[in-house]
Amino acid sequence: MTPFHLHHKTILVTGASSGIGRQTAISISEMGGILVLTGRDEKKLKETLALLKGSGHQLFAADLLIEQQRTDLLEKLPQLDGIVHSAGIVKTLPIKFLDPEKIDETLNINYEIPVLLMAGIMRRKKLNAKASVVFISSIASQHPYRGGAVYAGAKAAIEAFSKSISLESSNGIRSNCISPAMVKTPMYEMSEQKVSKETMEAHIKQYPLGVGYPEDVANTAIFLLSEASRWITGINITLDGGYLLEK
Repeated sequence: MTPFHLHHKTILVTGASSGIGRQTAISISEMGGILVLTGRDEKKLKETLALLKGSGHQLFAADLLIEQQRTDLLEKLPQLDGIVHSAGIVKTLPIKFLDPEKIDETLNINYEIPVLLMAGIMRRKKLNAKASVVFISSIASQHPYRGGAVYAGAKAAIEAFSKSISLESSNGIRSNCISPAMVKTPMYEMSEQKVSKETMEAHIKQYPLGVGYPEDVANTAIFLLSEASRWITGINITLDGGYLLEK
């Protein structure tokens, strides 16, 4: 049997209601995995659930910024063989317009939630031996953009946190990051509405392999969750279609 399969592995996916999180859940189910889905929008989570292959999947709608809801989720979680932290937001915030509220909004979702969730999971020993943790980061962590100071900082912090998990874990538990460039998700569609068509087309031309799709990120997550990557921990895989080659 291929080492890339996920049969008999139970995997939690956060932000599973849309975009990369939804596709990652679907792709994991196609590789034999059993999903635990979480996100804030129960209706959209149910839509994701209906798209999964196989059986035994679970759904827990929760706002993980609310401590009681996070605790409830942690108590209900089964033993896990993998986690994909996909929940996140992107906002353009020029430095001169930053204030505590705007900083907290971005940091809380992109950094605080996955950190506190992982802390709770590890305290409760919910990770099985040889489990794999995957964080969805961004090329912005190493290549910031105008208006992206807080977002880039949050992603850089989550990459450091992932390495800390690798250092502190035992029993073969691994932690890695995936850093995509532009991926065609609902966030991409929002960007198309905010800038001119010419601006978007000029940006897309900088990708030798074109912009990415959620499936490209999901396939990389499957690799990191599977036994095929059993000797890999504490790294960050860049997915950019060649965008950074000339940067």
